[in-house]
Amino acid sequence: MSNKLAGKVAVVTGGNSGIGLATAQRFVAEGAYVFITGRRQSELDAAVKQIGENVTGVQGDVSNLADLDRLYATVKQQKGRIDILFANAGGGEFAPLGQITEAHFDKTFNINVKGLVFTVQKALPLMPDGGSIILNASIASLKGMPAFSVYSATKAAVRSFARSWTVDLKDRRIRVNALSPGPIETPAMNGLVQTEDQLKEFKSGLVAAVPLGRLGDPDEIAKAAVFLASDDSSYVTGIELFVDGGMAQI
Repeated sequence: MSNKLAGKVAVVTGGNSGIGLATAQRFVAEGAYVFITGRRQSELDAAVKQIGENVTGVQGDVSNLADLDRLYATVKQQKGRIDILFANAGGGEFAPLGQITEAHFDKTFNINVKGLVFTVQKALPLMPDGGSIILNASIASLKGMPAFSVYSATKAAVRSFARSWTVDLKDRRIRVNALSPGPIETPAMNGLVQTEDQLKEFKSGLVAAVPLGRLGDPDEIAKAAVFLASDDSSYVTGIELFVDGGMAQI
């Protein structure tokens, strides 16, 4: 590795699996010290073990503001600052219009929108000028996908935040960018459907819509996150970087 993040302190929410875990591993390999969060302690412990060094796991749910306070109190105590924030935690479930429940709406917006807002806002006192904030959005924000409208709307909000916060933070030279994955092979994707046959059908449908003809790997998102976190992207802010095999580009 090239040590692009040498000496940096990073926070990755939802760092216990999938894209978050892959990114935390890349950040550490590039020289950063990383704090990861996850809701399930056992998964968090396994992720910390897998990353191996320069990592602290803090159990918590981003939609719970007290959990966020505890996360940042830990970071402040151990490292005193945050140079890189990857607001990655998120999730979604299928619910077609006509079957959207209040519980479905609240859960999705609480994690993907409210959780993301306060993940960023509560990090700001610990961020030196010139830091980097990366928001995990999704191509779902601009592709009409069946039964996924609430999730897609939350990700459109994330894209909007990247624009507004770029302006809000410009005097501090804190860069804010959105990273929009296409279909990525993760535990979260596998959890979207009930049976193996449904999963096979779901994935083959997605692959058919991707010009590169395959699902993405979490590490491919992690590499893009390293770019946005590092000085390689020093003149890049307010963008949406698509890592989607071309799915939303055609």
